[in-house]
Amino acid sequence: MSSSRSRCLAAVVLATVTALGGTTSASAGPAPADGPPRMERLDRGLVATTTTEGVFLSWRLLGQEATGAGDHGLTGAGFDVYRDGKWIATVTDSTNYLDRSGSPSSRYRVVSVVKGREADRSDSVSPWAAGYTELPLRKPADGVTPRGEAYTYSANDMSLGDVDGDGQYEYVVLWNPSNAKDVSQVGYTGNVYLDTYEADGTLLYRLDLGVNIRAGAHYTQFLVYDFDGDGRSEMMIKTAPGTKVITYHRDGRVKSERYVTMPAADRRAGFSDQDDYRVSATGYYDHLVDLFQQWHRQPEVVSGQWPSTLEAAFGIEPRYEYPLSHADASALVDYFMDAYAPSRSTRNQLRAFEGFIVSGPEYLTVFEGRSGRELETVRYRPGRTDDGLRWGDYAMARIEPGNRVDRFLAGVAYLDGSRPSAVFARGYYTRTTMAAYDWNGRRITTRWFVDSGWTPMTNPFNDSPHGRDGTDPEYGSITTQGFHSLSASDVDGDGRQEIVYGAATIDDDGSVLYSSADVLPPGSADPGAVARLGHGDAMHVTDIDPRRPGLEIFTVHEGGRFAPYGYALRDAKTGEVIYGEYSGRDTGRGMVGDIVPSEPGLETWAMRLRTADGDGLGAAQPGTNQSIRWAADGTTQIVDGAGAVTPTIKDWQRGTLLEATGTLTNNGTKGNPSLVADVFGDWREELLVRTADSSAIRIYLSTEVTDRKLYTLMHDPQYRAEVARQNTAYNQPSYPGFYLASDTDWSKVPLHR
Repeated sequence: MSSSRSRCLAAVVLATVTALGGTTSASAGPAPADGPPRMERLDRGLVATTTTEGVFLSWRLLGQEATGAGDHGLTGAGFDVYRDGKWIATVTDSTNYLDRSGSPSSRYRVVSVVKGREADRSDSVSPWAAGYTELPLRKPADGVTPRGEAYTYSANDMSLGDVDGDGQYEYVVLWNPSNAKDVSQVGYTGNVYLDTYEADGTLLYRLDLGVNIRAGAHYTQFLVYDFDGDGRSEMMIKTAPGTKVITYHRDGRVKSERYVTMPAADRRAGFSDQDDYRVSATGYYDHLVDLFQQWHRQPEVVSGQWPSTLEAAFGIEPRYEYPLSHADASALVDYFMDAYAPSRSTRNQLRAFEGFIVSGPEYLTVFEGRSGRELETVRYRPGRTDDGLRWGDYAMARIEPGNRVDRFLAGVAYLDGSRPSAVFARGYYTRTTMAAYDWNGRRITTRWFVDSGWTPMTNPFNDSPHGRDGTDPEYGSITTQGFHSLSASDVDGDGRQEIVYGAATIDDDGSVLYSSADVLPPGSADPGAVARLGHGDAMHVTDIDPRRPGLEIFTVHEGGRFAPYGYALRDAKTGEVIYGEYSGRDTGRGMVGDIVPSEPGLETWAMRLRTADGDGLGAAQPGTNQSIRWAADGTTQIVDGAGAVTPTIKDWQRGTLLEATGTLTNNGTKGNPSLVADVFGDWREELLVRTADSSAIRIYLSTEVTDRKLYTLMHDPQYRAEVARQNTAYNQPSYPGFYLASDTDWSKVPLHR
C-alpha cells in the first residue's frame, strides 16, 4: 500500500513553529516554546576496563559542551587524560581512549580542555576486570500464595535517575515474582518490589507495592525523573492500600515501614492498609451475583442501550423477575459460568477465576528518590469503574474480566518544551485514557486529561467493541489505536513533545493531532472500507529516513484481516503512511536500525527487511527483541537471547560481538534486558542484564574505540524520556530525536545552549 490511500480519522493539527530560545542545530532548527528542556546535571561519567590491548577509557561529553559539527562528530571541549597523576594524552576527536600501557592497578582521570585551558576534573577511577561491572542486589524472600503455591523472585525491569544530585545515576530495580501474570491469565501473584540502589550496591530503600497491585508487565509502570527541577530524581508510580516504603539497617534488619497516605474519605469509608482485594474463586462468584442483582440499575440498561434482562443478553428465554433475588441471580451466575461462557470459548473457565483485583482504591504517588519518602498521593485517574464490563472484557468470545480495564502505560514528556511532565495511561483496546501531571515539589497538578469515552456496545456479553469510536466527540477516534508502550517525541517540530500512542498521536496541549487509518485491501475482511491502523506490539519513533523532513514512526499491527497493514512506516507529523504491507495476521514484532550501512537511513523489518525508503532487501532479517548502539561506527546491533538462552549482542554484518555468559534477559520470549541505555561513558549504550541467580545486575560496556564525538544521549530530550519509559509494558528501545547512524550528518545534530 502507498501513502496515496492513507487517511486520518481526526483532522491534523499543525502546531505553529516558534522561534524562542532553546535547542538549535549546527545549521538551523526550531526552538522550544518555553526555554530549553531541563536536563540532568551529570558528571563526566568516566569508566575504565581492561582489555586484551590495554585499558579502555570512556567518558561523557555533556550537552552544553558541544559547540559545532565536524566530519566525524561534534566539536567542543577536548580532554586531557591522566594515568596515576601523569598526563598521557589529549583527546579532541572523541570521548574514549585506549591506553596500551595501562594496567589493572592504574588510576585514571580526565580533565576537560576549553579554549586551551583545563577546566573541570573527573573523579579518578580504576579499571574493571572484564568489560563489565556488577551492581550487587538484595533479593527478596520467597513467598507463598493464598492457594499454597510457592514463588521466587528475579530482577526484572530497571530505570535510573540521579536521586541525590551528585551527577551520578542511581538504579531502580523491579523485582518480579515467578508467578507474575499477563492480564489475561488467572491466578495469584506475589508482591512487586522496587529497590533503589547506589552504584556500589547500597540499598537506599525498598518499595513494596502490596497485595493490591498485581504482578505483571501491564500493571506496574514506574517513572524515575527529576520532575521539579531540583537536581534530584523522584519516582512516580501507581499505588494502592498496603503499598509501603521499607528502609533497612546495614545488617539487613528492617529499620522502618511507612504506608502511603490513604485519603481521609477512604479511611472514613472503612478502607485500611491491611485490606486484601484479591478475589478468590468464591469471591468472584459472589461478585457476579452482586453484579447481576444490580443489573436493572446499570445506566446502559436504564437508557435502553443494553438488554433489560440478563436472559436477553445471554440469548435465552425469560426466566426471572427483576430486580433479581439472590437465589435467581445465583442461578443466572451458574448458567453464565457453566453454560454460556464455555459456549463462547472452551477457554472460558470462570469457576477458576481468581487472583485479580477488581475493586478497591487506586492511587498515584510521588516518592522522593533518595529516601523513598512519600511526597504526595492522589487518586489514580481514571478509576476502573467496574471489573471490565464496560471496557469490553465480557463482550468477546474470550471472556476475560480484569483485562482491558487494567492495561497501564506511562512515560515522561516535555509537553511545554521545558519542564518534564509525567503521563499515565489506562486502556487502549476500547476506552482509551491518559493524564498528564506536573510535580512542582509540593503538589501534583493535572496538565490535561484525555478520555475517548466508552466504546458503545449493544450487549456487553456479546459484541465487538474493538475498532469502534468512543463516545467523546473529541477523543472518540483514538480507541483501539494504542500499543503496549508509548513515546514522547516532538513530531511537529514546535519544540514541544507529543505523545505517540501507537497509531494515534496526542498533541502537547492534549488535543488529538491525528488518528491514523487507511483503506482495507483485497483479501481483507472488508475491502475498500476505511479502518484504523489499530493496535500493535512494537513501535519505534525517530528520524528513520534523513532524506525526508521530520521524524517517522514504524509500527507493527495485530488486527489481521481487519487492519490495513501488518506493518507501516508513517510520517510522524501527519500520521500518513509512507509505506507498509498487508499481512492478514497478527504481525507481532518489528524493529528499525542501521544494519546495512551501505544503504542510507535506518532499515526497517517486520515481515521482511526494507530500506528507509521502502526498497526490499530480502526475506532474511535480524532479531526484533531489543536493539543497542554498541559498535564504534554508529551502526545498530541486536540483543538476542530469551528464556534460558544466554544473551548476546549481534551485528548483522559481523556476527556476535558479545556473549553475556552467566546472565539472563527478562519477560519470556520477549527477551528484554533489564535496561539498555547510555548510562555512562561515551554516547554508546550499555547493556544491563541480571545474573542468572539475580544476585547482581551486570553492566556491559562497549570497548570498540570510536572516532565519533557526540554528547551523552541522556542530554537529548527524546532519548532521556524514552529511557524513563523503557520499562513500560512491552519494553521498546530508546531513540534520540535526531538521525543517528553510521552516515549521520553531524551539522544536523541539535546543539544545546
